Amino acid sequence: MHLDKKDYSAEQSAMVNQQIRGRGILDEKIVNAMVKIPREQFIPSASRMRSYEDGPVPIGYGQTISQPYIVAYMTDLLRLRGDERVLEIGTGSGYQAAVLAEIVKEVYTVEFVFELGIRARKLLEEKLQYKNIHFRIGDGREGWPEFSPFDRIILTASPEVFPRSLFDQLKVGGIAIGPVGGADQRMMRYKKEGDMVEEESLIGVYFVPCVKK
Repeated sequence: MHLDKKDYSAEQSAMVNQQIRGRGILDEKIVNAMVKIPREQFIPSASRMRSYEDGPVPIGYGQTISQPYIVAYMTDLLRLRGDERVLEIGTGSGYQAAVLAEIVKEVYTVEFVFELGIRARKLLEEKLQYKNIHFRIGDGREGWPEFSPFDRIILTASPEVFPRSLFDQLKVGGIAIGPVGGADQRMMRYKKEGDMVEEESLIGVYFVPCVKK
């Protein structure tokens, strides 16, 4: 699965042991996904040596690939069993979508930046041969209503407030997570209970803002 000529297996192993397991992410579904997926393939060649660093890496168009721990942390917050249909807002590099696709039944991912969406789709479908990821170019705040409701929703960029339209596309009992806020962002987790949405404020974070029209 490693398509780059350089062997990153040592860096990948160290990342998983130190940044993921070492910080308390013990769900083997998540760990196994991050052991399997060649993160370096999701990063522009000029920055590929930084693939397994403990931090975000620019991927162009003002966007970044989140640090490995944050990807694992957010995936863990979704409390995945494996049979879910997940909506991701912000395809970006495609790495988070790949992690999800290793665990769940179907991933529906939406990207606003055309070039990033096309690049991620080519990598995930053509090179890495994922069959359970569906792609859309558009305003993520609108979600993907044609395929709703979803068991889980994840945002990988920060809106000022969590879009109401996404709650409408979440199943009752479903979980939505994502960074929310401007300069002062918090990771938020929401659970839909009937007509109500319970919210939980977690850690302080800093993500790129949700791209607007």
